[in-house]
Amino acid sequence: MSLIAIFSDVHGNLPALQAVLKDIEKRKADQVYCLGDLVDFAPWTNEVIETIRDLQIPCLLGNHDERIAFNHEVIPLAKHNEEETLARMAAINFTKNTIKEDCKLYLAGMPLKLRITFKVKGQPFSISLVHGSTRSNEEYIYEDHELKDILGMLDQEQADILVMGHTHESYIRAISSEADHQMVINCGSVGRSKEGKPLASYLLIAINENGVHAEIIKLAYPVEKVVKAIHESDIPDFYARFLQPV
Repeated sequence: MSLIAIFSDVHGNLPALQAVLKDIEKRKADQVYCLGDLVDFAPWTNEVIETIRDLQIPCLLGNHDERIAFNHEVIPLAKHNEEETLARMAAINFTKNTIKEDCKLYLAGMPLKLRITFKVKGQPFSISLVHGSTRSNEEYIYEDHELKDILGMLDQEQADILVMGHTHESYIRAISSEADHQMVINCGSVGRSKEGKPLASYLLIAINENGVHAEIIKLAYPVEKVVKAIHESDIPDFYARFLQPV
C-alpha cells in the first residue's frame, strides 16, 4: 500500500504546519506534497518556506507565492470589504518586507502542477495536483462546481483524481462516471481554514492494488501562539481575529 499526504495553504502559520507534519510522520506517509500558498497572513514566512525546502517536500506555486516571488501588484478583490482590503494589503507588504532572498528564489522555482502515477487493479492510475484549478492558481473550485467542467479538467489532465487547495474549504467529491474511482478533492488549508474552526486540514490518500481511499484529517494546533505572534508583528490584527471565531 502507498500512503500519500497532501496539504495546502499554510500562509505563514508555522505551528499549524508543524502539527500537520508531525501527524504525517506518525502515520508514516510514503509521499508528501504541498499545493502552495506558503506565505502571507501569519508571521513565519521564512520558517515555513525553509521547513518545506529542507524536508524536500515537492510544492506548487500558489497565487500568494507567485505574487511575492515575482513582485506582482496587489489587486483588491471585489469580495472584500474596505477593512479586509486594507488588512490584506498590509499583510502582503509584511511578507514582501521580511522574506529572505533565498526563500523568495525558492518560491520562484516552484511548478504550477504535479502528477502522481500508480497502478490500481493492474491499470494505470493518475493523481493531478494543482493549487486552484488546472487552468489557474487563482481559480476557486468549490464542491458544487459544475460537473461538466470537472470532467473536462480530469480529461484534460488524463487524471483519475484532481486534488487542489486555494478555497480553504475541504471536500471529497466522488464523480459518477464509467471510472468509478474518479474524484475531485480539496485538501483544505493548514494555516487559515474557512470551515468554522481554526483546525489544520490535510488529505491522506491510501492506494493499493484493490482501490483508493481518501480521507481529510483535521488537527488542533496552538492557535493562541499564532494569535500572539500576529499581535506582536506588523500584520493587522484582522488576521488574529480570523483565527478566533465567535
